[in-house]
Amino acid sequence: MGNVYKPTYTKPLPEGARIITRGGESLAEWIGTGGKKRRAPATGPGARRPGIRVQASTYTAEYQDATGAMRRAATGCKTLDAARAVLARLEAREEKVKAGVFTQAEASVADHAESIATSHVDAYVASLAAKRGRGARRNVSAVHVENVSRALRLACEECGFSRLRDLHREPVERWVTRLLSLPDEAVLDSDGNTLKPRRPGARTINARLAALTAWGNWLVESGRLTVNPFARLRKLDEADDKRRRRRALTGDELRRLLMVARLRPIAEHGRATVRIIDEARPAKSRATWQKTSLTADTVEAAAERGRLRVRPEVLARLESAGRERSLLYAILVTTGLRKGELAALTVGDVLLDAGQPCIVLRGASAKNGQRATLPLRADVAAELRAWIEEKRESFAKAAAGDGGAAWPPGAVPLFNVPAGLIRILDRDLTAAGISKRDDRGYTVDVHALRHTFATHLVAAGVAPRTAQAAMRHSSLDLTMQVYTDSRLLDVAGAIESLPSLGEGMPTAKTPCGQCSGAASALVVGLVVDAGQACPAATFPDGATKATAANVSQENRRKPRAARVFPAKKEKRAKGLEPSTSSLGS
Repeated sequence: MGNVYKPTYTKPLPEGARIITRGGESLAEWIGTGGKKRRAPATGPGARRPGIRVQASTYTAEYQDATGAMRRAATGCKTLDAARAVLARLEAREEKVKAGVFTQAEASVADHAESIATSHVDAYVASLAAKRGRGARRNVSAVHVENVSRALRLACEECGFSRLRDLHREPVERWVTRLLSLPDEAVLDSDGNTLKPRRPGARTINARLAALTAWGNWLVESGRLTVNPFARLRKLDEADDKRRRRRALTGDELRRLLMVARLRPIAEHGRATVRIIDEARPAKSRATWQKTSLTADTVEAAAERGRLRVRPEVLARLESAGRERSLLYAILVTTGLRKGELAALTVGDVLLDAGQPCIVLRGASAKNGQRATLPLRADVAAELRAWIEEKRESFAKAAAGDGGAAWPPGAVPLFNVPAGLIRILDRDLTAAGISKRDDRGYTVDVHALRHTFATHLVAAGVAPRTAQAAMRHSSLDLTMQVYTDSRLLDVAGAIESLPSLGEGMPTAKTPCGQCSGAASALVVGLVVDAGQACPAATFPDGATKATAANVSQENRRKPRAARVFPAKKEKRAKGLEPSTSSLGS
């Protein structure tokens, strides 16, 4: 027989409270809100820290389940009669489990039905964070975990999922419909406040639907639901609603970008100064002059002036920063590495003494979790060799004062990849005269350098399967359709490389695009077989349009040589099995 009770729990001692004794019992006394004096039982001397004992405002039910184990469940009821009704329902369900009417799994699902939905979101996010990633990756990306958590909490709020029993696909479909009805651009009031947000992209909506589906699968696997309420949610087509389309850089743009990236850290200190005409300010005011912007034509001269203006130790640091940034871009555009993969490389991952210099990307650092070997161009390998040698010398100088520590190649990062690399790239693009966004709306960012790598492979005539292997893609379509910028492909040159059509080309004497010469014979054959006449056509044997029509009529009257069914219906003997139709007559 079960019972209901109000459990007690401890809380920290209120601020300003003092311990008093009344009737042999320790009490905590303090001044509460409104200036009223309040008292509560204090924790005993065996407690780890002083506090007060507080009784819960709702009842908890204690009962015996079908296996004989004692279980506790929060009723959420503040009155005794309501709590006893909940207890009776729980005990009745356990009796049905004993009788075989319910299964233990169904009973467990019933226990979770009234629980808070966001508590299950917390449990799923914690499980996802502890889950092992793809291949050799130790865990799932922290960015992905954060995105999933945010998407699920937003879905619970927008769809009204307060309890686990509220989960259903219809509120999700209505939510997606509301999102699609939002305007293409945000609607603002006169003060700049957002009245209506911008409609999210199809990919963003699909990511939220995928998070809901994965959450539903986990709820089923963990025994909290019997079926996934978000199974088979229909996703949106992302082909016509891509918010970010990346473009590839041309060869000339790449050369300018690498040159500017190498010189700009020093050139920033050598920018020329120009005066600003402003009669309202004093002639010697700082606001009457400013630094000129760097361009691809002026960056070299500015770098020369900068070398004369800075101290030697600062100059060495700026020179190293420029070399590192230029080499970083070169590695990205000649290997197809992602930013996170590049940041995880160490000096020990670069093999320059092998027959083919290469970079070994560890599986724990790769996006797909698979180890990969990336060949290096000879010029890039030479630059890397000099860069690593400089790092070795710098480490030796720093270690000389620490007792000469050994050079640890596997623990030294190859590059210092800043978190704000995209902002640095934007400034390099501006100085190099490269537009961030082209006339198609395609943009350039750090990941666009990977698009550039794929596009130049395809443009160079590399076999598609080889380009896919170099990109480490799971499908050929991803390499050829998504990562290849068609603007850099020589489509016109490919058309011109087609074989000459020679005499088969129509001449100016054949009006309305009609054929002549050898090609006209083919047209006549096709037209006659179809029972149609080519208007005003000239035939090779001097036949006219009427002749062609007569030939067509004659061909219509001729029976086909290989008929499946006989041309004339035949009389057959009655009472006999009819002959097979494919035998003819």
